[in-house]
Parts: sequence; C-alpha cells; structure tokens
Amino acid sequence: MITACHTLIYSDDAEATRAFFRDVLQLPSVEDAGSGTGWLIFRTGPSELGVHPTRSEYEGRVYESPRQHLISLQCDDVEATRAELEERGAEFTSGIQDEGYGLVTTIAVPGADDLMLYQPKHALALDA
Repeated sequence: MITACHTLIYSDDAEATRAFFRDVLQLPSVEDAGSGTGWLIFRTGPSELGVHPTRSEYEGRVYESPRQHLISLQCDDVEATRAELEERGAEFTSGIQDEGYGLVTTIAVPGADDLMLYQPKHALALDA
C-alpha cells in the first residue's frame, strides 16, 4: 500500500532552494548518496492530499483554476510561524489573509516558485 507522498520542487538554483529548506525551514534531511552531489531529500512530516475541481460554484460565486499541482505547508499558528521564519531570513510575498479554509500567506523560495503557508480551519485528514 501507499506509505507516503513524495513531492518534488524543480528549481533554477537547487543549491539555494535546498539551503532554504535546510537552514530556514530547518527540515530534517538525508543525503542521496547515489547522486554524489549533496542531493538532500527532506522529511516533511505527515501529509494530506486534496483534490479540487477546476471549476466550482459556492454561495453563488464561481471559482475557476487551471489544472495544476500545488504544494502548501501547514502550521498550527501562522502568525507565530511567519515571525519565526522571518527571524531566520524568510521573505513573504503576501500578508496573512483569511481564505475561509484557513489563514494563508505566501513564502518566497529561493530559486523556485513561492509556497503557501497556512493555518487550516478545515478538518484534517491527519486526524483520520
């Protein structure tokens, strides 16, 4: 059976991106010895997978999104987490906003696209 979800980030500067995950987010990692280049694989902890429609209507409003994959980081307290990450040098590209499903902000990732950081308000599959 499925034992985990392996996520990939493709980066224009893989070393800077790996350093960000190692030094700023402080994610534990292992080195892939087969690569011979310091290729780190990070532990991200428990995970969830949600499937969203590309078009939906809710309370009279239409929501549309292109078909895509999205990586988000979850936390228990987005304000405290953001402050701690800023102390470690993280830069954020948006303020904290209430999106209904959670309190959301966006963190810049060196060499790669931004990641969403959010404090969920929805039921968590982690508790299932």
